[in-house]
Amino acid sequence: MAIEEKFGKVVTSEDAHEVSKTGAFVRQDNYFISPFGDREGELPVEAGRYRLIWTPLCPWATRQVIALKLLGLEDVVSIGTVSPIRTDKGWEFALDEGGVDPVLKIQFLPEIYAETAPEYEGRATVPTIVDVKTRKVVNNDYHHLTNYWETVWKLFHKEGAPDLYPEELRTEIDALNAIIFHDVNNGVYKAGFAQSQEEYEKAYDVLFERLDWLEERLSKNRYLFGDQITDSDIRLYVTLTRFDAAYYFCFKTNRNRLTDFDNLWNYAKDLYSIPAFKEATDFDSIKKGYLLGNHAHNPYNILPLGPDISIWKEAHNRDEKFGTRKLNY
Repeated sequence: MAIEEKFGKVVTSEDAHEVSKTGAFVRQDNYFISPFGDREGELPVEAGRYRLIWTPLCPWATRQVIALKLLGLEDVVSIGTVSPIRTDKGWEFALDEGGVDPVLKIQFLPEIYAETAPEYEGRATVPTIVDVKTRKVVNNDYHHLTNYWETVWKLFHKEGAPDLYPEELRTEIDALNAIIFHDVNNGVYKAGFAQSQEEYEKAYDVLFERLDWLEERLSKNRYLFGDQITDSDIRLYVTLTRFDAAYYFCFKTNRNRLTDFDNLWNYAKDLYSIPAFKEATDFDSIKKGYLLGNHAHNPYNILPLGPDISIWKEAHNRDEKFGTRKLNY
């Protein structure tokens, strides 16, 4: 059975064996990693067959929804949403009528994990891809999911969809994505979930050194790879949107706020002005998930009133620096 049901409580990093002997946070590996494709052993690419389970709290899940919206795959892959506050029994479909997912007919995400792989002992995570035809979890590999939407699902892309993973840049994109993941996306968690001062400070230093590096990179280009939005921009964006609202406080990543970086802040606002990014960004869910869930020590469940989210709608300076955006997303 899934680990949430085994322990009967909120699953902590220690329960999932995600804390090293030195107190460092070590994220669990993904269990369901079968790729999409047309070769033997790969998941068939079929419209209407799969359901993506996400929550707007989670950065790994949010980047799937951004990609689906940019590429026009929302009517091809159905989307189910769990509450941003994870319960003692795992992610819950509390937002749906009757508290049950209308397609899978389950109340908690671990239920479908237990049906699929009773031997699985990790956390039931988002994003999760469920094959509705077989009623099994088939993929929770957030490292590669957006790449599948961008490539093998191209048959179903809308007309004029952006090429988020161009062949000539894939080696460079993959290399930058690895850096962004280890130092920034997961870097905030390494700081926030560290259980020793040494590991916290190590993660903190790496995170801000990398943010300084990205700040400099974005002083020369509108996006991470010039004038075109790529998979890398989606991956960086989801951490930036959570920085001031959650990580700065509950993960103690407080050397700077996002708004203190000129290029990173204006770059993030530029992306937020694009409907696919904005529609997938729910600041209320982000705050509730991190500050009322099990990410922060908040025994009285007090939800901070700030920061002021309206500033995300203010003008950015990327047009002034690099010219009007050339592509209509």
